[in-house]
Amino acid sequence: MSGSDEEKESTIDQVVERLAGRFPDADRGLIVGIVSEEYDALDAGRIRTFIPTLVEKGAKTRLRRELASDGFAAGT
Repeated sequence: MSGSDEEKESTIDQVVERLAGRFPDADRGLIVGIVSEEYDALDAGRIRTFIPTLVEKGAKTRLRRELASDGFAAGT
C-alpha cells in the first residue's frame, strides 16, 4: 500500500467514525460507500489539506438526504 493509499484509508476511516456517531441509525456500509465516493470525487484536487473536511461535509449532506428518504431522523 502506498503512502497516498494509507492516507486515503486513514481519512476515510476517520470520517466514517465521526459520521457513524452522528448517524447511528445509518448502515455502516452506506456510510463507507458515501464517504469513499466523496473522497474519490475530491481526490484529484491539488490542495489536499481540506479533503477530510470537504469529504465529511459532502457525506453528511448525502446521509441526511438518504436517511430522510428512509424515514430516519437525520444527525446533526
